[in-house]
Amino acid sequence: MLQINNLSKVFGKQTIFDGVTATINQGERVGFVGRNGSGKTTLFRMILDEEHPDSGNISVPQGYRIGHLSQHIHFTKKTVLKEASLSLRPNEDGIDETYKVKKILSGLGFTEEDLEKNPQSLSGGYQIRLNLAKVLVSEPNLLLLDEPTNYLDIVSIRWLGQELRAWQGELILITHDRDFMDSVTTHTMVIHRCKLRKIPGPTQKLFEQILLEEEVHEKTRMNDEKKRKDVEQFINRFRAQANKAKAVQSRIKALQRHERLEKLTDIRTLDFAFNAAPFTGKQLMVAETVSFGFDKHEQLIKDLNLVIGKRDRIAIVGKNGKGKTTLLNLLAGELKPQHGVITPHPATKLAYFGQTNISRLNTANTVEEEIMNVHPDHSRGVSRKICGLMMFTGDHALKKISVLSGGEKSRVLLGKILVSPANLLFLDEPTNHLDMESIDSLVEAIEAFEGAVVIVTHSEMILHAVAEKLVIFDDNKVSVFEGTYQDFLDRVGWKDEAAVDSAPEKRAKAEKGINRKDLRKMRADIVTNKSKALKPMQKRMTEIEHTIEKLEKKIEHDTRALHEATQKGHGDQIQSLSRDIHDMQKKIEPLFNELATLTDEFERKSKEFEEQLKEVA
Repeated sequence: MLQINNLSKVFGKQTIFDGVTATINQGERVGFVGRNGSGKTTLFRMILDEEHPDSGNISVPQGYRIGHLSQHIHFTKKTVLKEASLSLRPNEDGIDETYKVKKILSGLGFTEEDLEKNPQSLSGGYQIRLNLAKVLVSEPNLLLLDEPTNYLDIVSIRWLGQELRAWQGELILITHDRDFMDSVTTHTMVIHRCKLRKIPGPTQKLFEQILLEEEVHEKTRMNDEKKRKDVEQFINRFRAQANKAKAVQSRIKALQRHERLEKLTDIRTLDFAFNAAPFTGKQLMVAETVSFGFDKHEQLIKDLNLVIGKRDRIAIVGKNGKGKTTLLNLLAGELKPQHGVITPHPATKLAYFGQTNISRLNTANTVEEEIMNVHPDHSRGVSRKICGLMMFTGDHALKKISVLSGGEKSRVLLGKILVSPANLLFLDEPTNHLDMESIDSLVEAIEAFEGAVVIVTHSEMILHAVAEKLVIFDDNKVSVFEGTYQDFLDRVGWKDEAAVDSAPEKRAKAEKGINRKDLRKMRADIVTNKSKALKPMQKRMTEIEHTIEKLEKKIEHDTRALHEATQKGHGDQIQSLSRDIHDMQKKIEPLFNELATLTDEFERKSKEFEEQLKEVA
């Protein structure tokens, strides 16, 4: 259990937290949401004692171990396997549990050959994956993950989701991928208007609750303002009349006692639409038998045929390093195919968003100048409007590109695309620096765009939302799939996922050195983990059921008493009983919601453990 007590933090003139309090209870997996810059990473740093609050504290039980995904690279061993094994907790029985390390490394995309590589030779993305493997291997009480999917491909993300759903300890997860978060968490916690709140259930439930509360706040504020004006008019009208002095003073005191509700400040959201250029043809681009590879002995793309129609929504998906961005660069004309031909229609107007394209921004320009330079009319007015849409309002539009963060530069690049009339959009991982609300706006803009969109993404939420055709890099080849992402999962599925999804116990049987004693130990581990995971949930479910039963019996009793009081005309008793019944009904609803969430989680976990036990039967 971790407790956050009355925490406050201010950076310069910006208040991050204002007396926030929250508790992470045993077994809770918490999705942590909030707009970019709201303080999510700051809270992580405070939990890790890397940042200190201005007031308040974070209480951690003695011996409570916290693990986090570190961006800091520091390796001491000569192989990937040995480096990851450093985090293994000592086994009391002296049994070699290297199979656990191999299972996690495999799930995160490491091959058997990779295990003997020097960690220093890995790419930056795979070094972060190794850090993630180390923290998972260490099995801490609380796991802190800040955007873990940014460095993973789609198969590894799917594996990580399964791993986190079976996580035995506590978890706090920051990610811009709403579907991924909702698939693994039991609760959602948000930083909103410098306050912290947590509820059981998915992100949508929390956002809807906040929206409803703010609507009620605004309606109440407007009603209060109307009443206040009426009272002020009365005071001003009768202030000078002696016979009204007592009434005037009474209203003045009432006005002073009544707390004035403040108008909620507007929270800016990325809200935009792409600028569609006209196109009257049927096909914007045709690729015929295209082949390409940076190494002449190893081709990334071989004999690919692809037609891009004028309203197509095409997603390019697959593991990292297999050629997804390379294919976009080929289609954009930035690379030439070694074989085959790519023919764009003469009227095709292309706009290309890519993470590598950020380096092409002119660092000496301001945000306004960078966007204005690509506008057909070089219009400053339109540029300022786009700056505002990209959340560079007022003087922020005059910031130099050189001082912007990576996320801000991404928004500038997105703004340049909005200015440019296009009928074909290429989007390479456009969501990496966007928060959930901005991603929702992007999806809406893609859906409304009159041209075609080709997108590289690892987000299954976006794939399900927009993709109608897929270019799939899998099983060491590239192919075109006519259909939605769900169609692909149902009819084909990921070839690599069979190996990733297979339980560690199943693979362990085939490995040398794993004998019957080891398998019995594995089975005992599964049974122990099952008990640890399910018993607290079962206990809590029983507690909730008993509480609901007691409340319902009390409501039934008080309802009968209310009926008798109504017949006898006992006004005070009627009022008291009605209030009690209303209060008890309000308590029952969240209990039913928590029970439903726990029941679903209990059934899912039970099934997962039964599958694991079958593998070692």
